[in-house]
Amino acid sequence: MAASWWNAVRRRKCWITRNTNVRRHSSQKFSSRTQHTNSKNPNSKKGTHLRRQITTSLAPGPAGPYSQAIAANGFLYTAGQTPHDPITGERVGTTIEEQTVQAMRNVSEVLAAHQLDFGHVVKATVHLHHPGRDFPGFNAIYEEFVVAPFPARTTVGSFLGDFLVEIDVVAVIPEGLIR
Repeated sequence: MAASWWNAVRRRKCWITRNTNVRRHSSQKFSSRTQHTNSKNPNSKKGTHLRRQITTSLAPGPAGPYSQAIAANGFLYTAGQTPHDPITGERVGTTIEEQTVQAMRNVSEVLAAHQLDFGHVVKATVHLHHPGRDFPGFNAIYEEFVVAPFPARTTVGSFLGDFLVEIDVVAVIPEGLIR
């Protein structure tokens, strides 16, 4: 019984591997580490993804080992943008409305660095320091920036230190802008 179960698992694992763009090295039989291939992109080498770092001085720079944004496989992934002034580095505003305006401006500048805008955004993740108290004020400002059809959005409560809001987005890069 155990041997037939094991063979079924092995066959299933091989079927999954053969029918996706995932290739496993022989030493990685049961490892979660996989090598992905991108067979639809003629510029990619087997086993790699094309990733490009996007930076702009018009939005706050990273405070650690991360990028403002990464363009990969037709999408732009931004880091979380807080209500920092990109020139002074200081926090902007004390209300959720003021801080949301600055965070959305920072997101907008990161998108613009790759010739995108909020019309290209398909997913937003929003972190609010006090979601119960601040959601209505945040939502009113957010609605002024995004366009219909509105992006999918997740809003969660998070400890943000001195900030009331942090926003990151995923945007689709149109075919003509993929570099």
